[in-house]
Amino acid sequence: MQFILTGFTQDMGFRVFAFERMGEDRIRTKYTVRADLALILRYGIRLQELPLLCRGLLERRENGEEASTLTFTEDEMCLYAKDWLRKPTRQKDTWIHQQTTKQ
Repeated sequence: MQFILTGFTQDMGFRVFAFERMGEDRIRTKYTVRADLALILRYGIRLQELPLLCRGLLERRENGEEASTLTFTEDEMCLYAKDWLRKPTRQKDTWIHQQTTKQ
């Protein structure tokens, strides 16, 4: 299963990312993930990281979960920020490179 970023919109204080999932049957299904911009500032998450983080949220969902609209929650942002702070700088650079070259 593959998620493709198709764009984003701004809705009040939220960035809303649009994705399409390409299933094994080649059928495309639309998904959106909302992220609160005030919260990303609180947790030190850069705006350019959001598309990858939102795609990761979609990829981690339970297989049976069919909600097409999700929210990147404060709890998930907090966990990400804590994990990021524990990584040494070199590991962070490697992770960024891996995420941007994924297909």
